[in-house]
Parts: sequence; C-alpha cells; structure tokens
Amino acid sequence: MPMEGFGVFQIPDPAVCEQAVLDAIASGYRLIDTAAAYMNEEAVGAAIKKCGIPREELFITTKLWVQNANYQSAKKAVETSLNKLGLNYIDLYLIHQPMGDYYGAYQAMEELYKKGILRAIGVCNFYPHVLVDFCQTVEVIPAVNQVELHPFFQQQNALAVMKEYGVQPEAWGPFAEGNHGIFTHPVLTKIGKKYGKTAAQVALRWNIQRGVVVIPKSVHKQRMEQNINIWDFTLSEDDIKEISKLNIDHSEIVNHYDANFVKMIHNLKIHK
Repeated sequence: MPMEGFGVFQIPDPAVCEQAVLDAIASGYRLIDTAAAYMNEEAVGAAIKKCGIPREELFITTKLWVQNANYQSAKKAVETSLNKLGLNYIDLYLIHQPMGDYYGAYQAMEELYKKGILRAIGVCNFYPHVLVDFCQTVEVIPAVNQVELHPFFQQQNALAVMKEYGVQPEAWGPFAEGNHGIFTHPVLTKIGKKYGKTAAQVALRWNIQRGVVVIPKSVHKQRMEQNINIWDFTLSEDDIKEISKLNIDHSEIVNHYDANFVKMIHNLKIHK
C-alpha cells in the first residue's frame, strides 16, 4: 500500500472527478481512495480505464456504506462497486462507519478476501474501544483503520492501539478540511520555510513520519503535484514537538458520539 494516495471525497461531478483522478495518476499517485457513498465510483473507474497505467500498479480503495452493513447486502455492495469501478478485484475494501451490522458485513468481506476478490479488508472511523473489541472478535485483523488524523487532532492513543494490533493507520482529512487556517498556519508555515515547503506539505510529511498513510484531495493539478512532493525532506524532532502543541485532542469536523449524527448516517440512503 502506498504511503500517499489521492482521495475523491466531495467530488461528485463525474467529469470533474474523472479528470481529477487522471491528473492525480499522471502526477504520480497510485493509491486512489473512493467510497460507495461518494457517488463517484463510476468516474474513478472511467479514469482507471483511460489512465494507461497497468492495473497491478494501482491500489484502489472503496468502502461499504452503512445502508449495506449486513452479511447479504455487503456481498451485493462489493459486486456493485466492482461493476462501477470496472474491476475484477479491489485492493482495499473498508467498512465506512462502525454502524449497523458491521460484524455481519465483515464476515462477508472475510469470505471475499479469502477468494482474492478483496485483496485487503479494513475499517474506517473505529475509535480505540471499538477497534479493540473488533480485533478481539473477527478472524482477519483489519489491515487498515482510516480515521481523522491531522495536526489538530493527533489521536496518539488511537495510533498506539492500531500498532498493538498491527493495523495500518490512514488519515482522512489530513488538512483538517481547511480548518484552523492550516494552509497558512504560522507554526506550519515557519517550519516549512526551513525546507522550502508549504504548510500543507509539512502537515502531510508530519503524518507520514508517524507511519500514517495520507490521502489528500484536490481538483487542481498544481496542488496535487505539490501534495505528492513531500519525499525529499524530513522534519526534525524539534519540528515534531512544535506540531504536537497544536493538538486540541478532539474533532471539530464530526462527532461520532452524537446521537443525531448516528441517526443522520443511518438515514442517508445511497440507493433504493
């Protein structure tokens, strides 16, 4: 699994999404992260078909939505995603939220993993207490846990639990969805100037050095190229100490503990 990929969350327009994925692949990205709930798997599939890169060099991730979080529906959902993507296997398939019958869904995923249809399986948004229970219960330990990880929500405890169970952390929202003025933040900007890098590049590099996979999103090719240009510098221990002070230790993007949020997720139907 590449340590840096390209995310397509909130790019619902098919033409824009297809071009963004083509630009990302041309810029050097090989990991493409989508989801059934993003409603753009077909656009991602069209780009994969056109990009000219051999399938085995690409790492395609998609996700199971809560609506299909049960044993039977999960199998159908995988088939639907394969058809929309135009693929005969998926490199990484994730449970999008720990809601619904996600244990039943994961059992179906384990079966498809053993058949090679899903090359790796994992989860998203599993906070430590949920992840521990899950790992203690399932047969196949999830390969990945994709959670919110950025300088303002660092989740050190979550990373420690993932390490204990051998689960690879992956960051959604590595730019905090633009909050805290991250692209011009004085601490990140000051650190970046030492290396000739932007605040955004510092934020990505910081996660990479923590062993976290990052999947930044942009529809602008120049930004894509900038985001992937993070492999020629290393943050110092002093830099990392400064960034550690930015942690507010909670999300300002989503509250998974909020009852109304859980209801909203269950009520969000992506198909009839």
